[in-house]
Amino acid sequence: MKTKFASRMKSVPRSFIREILKVTTDPEIISFAGGLPNLQMIPVRELEAAADKVFESDGTRALQYSTTEGYYHLREWICKRYLEKKGIKASPDDILITTGSQQALDLLSKVLIDKDDRVVIEKPGYLGAIQAMSVFQPKFNAVEVDETGVDTDKLEKVFKAKKPKLFYAVPNFQNPSGITYSDAVRKKTAVLCKKYSVLFVEDDPYGELRFEGNDMPAVKNYLGKDGVMFGSFSKIVAPGLRLGWVFAPKDIMERIVTVKQAADLHTNFLAQRITYQYLLDNSIDAHIEKLRKVYGVHAKAMLSAIEKYFPQEVAYTRPQGGMFIWANLPKGLSAMDMIKPALKDKVAFVPGDPFYTDVKDANTMRLNYSNAAPDVITEGIKRLGNTIKKLIGKGCAKK
Repeated sequence: MKTKFASRMKSVPRSFIREILKVTTDPEIISFAGGLPNLQMIPVRELEAAADKVFESDGTRALQYSTTEGYYHLREWICKRYLEKKGIKASPDDILITTGSQQALDLLSKVLIDKDDRVVIEKPGYLGAIQAMSVFQPKFNAVEVDETGVDTDKLEKVFKAKKPKLFYAVPNFQNPSGITYSDAVRKKTAVLCKKYSVLFVEDDPYGELRFEGNDMPAVKNYLGKDGVMFGSFSKIVAPGLRLGWVFAPKDIMERIVTVKQAADLHTNFLAQRITYQYLLDNSIDAHIEKLRKVYGVHAKAMLSAIEKYFPQEVAYTRPQGGMFIWANLPKGLSAMDMIKPALKDKVAFVPGDPFYTDVKDANTMRLNYSNAAPDVITEGIKRLGNTIKKLIGKGCAKK
């Protein structure tokens, strides 16, 4: 019998990263493809101790069903963190715990997006958001970002002409580009969202990972009660816990709770309890400071290797935090066409195409520096530089 699938499945792209990771199981391949935290930095022993304490003190209830909104004390901790780090006031009722911030994207899309609704994203934009929202068949309008953030002049033109329902963005160490919005761009973005009644969705999984410069206010600081924020424990504790959250106004939150009840009742309660116990017993700030130092060293190693081994025609971002560097290859050199030659040279990366909704055969690529040691990064960039040079030598890039 031939299965008849929903028509919406035609518009949903597969995760390119998940696909490319399948071919990087060869231990000889150096991978810059995944957005993976460093394995050596995951606090295994501390989480083990937290788990033991939860099982010893309250194991039965930790393994019982729980509320859809999530563990109250964990939501309370998140609120205190917002106030301490961003000066943003929130109550536990404003927070819902999700199965990673990827589920937050899915739930918000279910609540807000109808077929053919206009949705604004960054160009390039986070491919996980593109995938999650594509299920609901919106029409995307992508607005370019540069070293200071989204182009607010173009953003206003799109808001005025297309009347979008929401604008999704990653203002801190953006995935994939690594750029961070300036304060002026944050303020202007908030002004435009209010002026044109566009919901701003602020995804902030990397904001704590700054290793250079000064922390920036959230766009939410300029929006007041408006706007939605996503957060995650994946980058600051451990991704396998699959814990994220939504911070949203009451009218949106009520509907998110409803669709989450239909999706999974609640996020893994045991993981929530263990994470909260870990946060009680350990200094998350001390742990984050270690992450910042290590990722800063890794980023410096990659930037130095790029400068040494890439052709001069390659332009690239210089992030002050996060996990990614974005590179622009010589004109006419398709990053998609580089995948097989690069794998042959035992190095993997993510080409730019999955991060766009309106570009094919892009000459851009995303490089992750958090998950490999500096010497491995240097060797991998050397290999990738050789791949680029060989393709240029074969005339693959247009003059």
